Amino acid sequence: MNELCEYLSQLQSASLGSFDGKPFLHERKDEVSLHFEPESVQSRMRRRAPDALVLGYTKAMMSFLLFHPAPARIAMLGLGGGSLAKYCLKYLPLVDFTAVEINPDVIAFRSKFAIPPDCDRFRVTCGDGADFVRDSSNVVDVLLIDAFDVSGQPRQLCSQEFYEHCYARLEENGVLVANFWTGDAQYGACITRIRRAFRNQVVCVTSEDPGNKIVFACKGTGFPPPAHIILCRARSLNAAHQVDFLPTADAILDRIRAQAVRMGNRT
Repeated sequence: MNELCEYLSQLQSASLGSFDGKPFLHERKDEVSLHFEPESVQSRMRRRAPDALVLGYTKAMMSFLLFHPAPARIAMLGLGGGSLAKYCLKYLPLVDFTAVEINPDVIAFRSKFAIPPDCDRFRVTCGDGADFVRDSSNVVDVLLIDAFDVSGQPRQLCSQEFYEHCYARLEENGVLVANFWTGDAQYGACITRIRRAFRNQVVCVTSEDPGNKIVFACKGTGFPPPAHIILCRARSLNAAHQVDFLPTADAILDRIRAQAVRMGNRT
């Protein structure tokens, strides 16, 4: 059984009562996790390593570094337990990082997940991600989207207008990275909208977590990077990070090759 599936099975067995859609914590001796309901997990943290990435989809999302190895500014829509924020703060020490979270109940768990206080290069703001990307002053190199509520991905973060704003907020050669649950009825439509907004410079891969798809959408003229560049970056990143970038690099290259074949067959 997949480790995450086993964890959720144990949580469901231990759960009692009803759930009202508000976020809640599940705490064990060595671990804390964030949930909206027992059937899914929003974030996990091991107390002995609070900056580590536990869930497979978060490790896959960090592969934006294969496309943009040295970002100066990163914004994340959806805080959750702050796994990606904490990892970037530790392993990308020159990055300016903004996390935007609409739910104050999620932000209230900040200390439980050892999310550090705001400082000159890190801040957590309570607000709507759609409003953040609508503001032309919020220009970043990388935009991470990992925003969910009890119903799935909020509708205002799935529209064509939203993805057009995401494109506009990225610097030249910027990267959008989005986590999707494939059980969402709008998943296919969202991918189509992202492709339209990003001139089809998009690649989707499956993470090691069941049901999670990670979408990379690139702005600028360097897409797709040559295979040897992606693999070289993966090996270089592996030497400096606690994430193995090679599996996602291979998955990205497989998808790029498959997309090239499909396009060739259409001509």
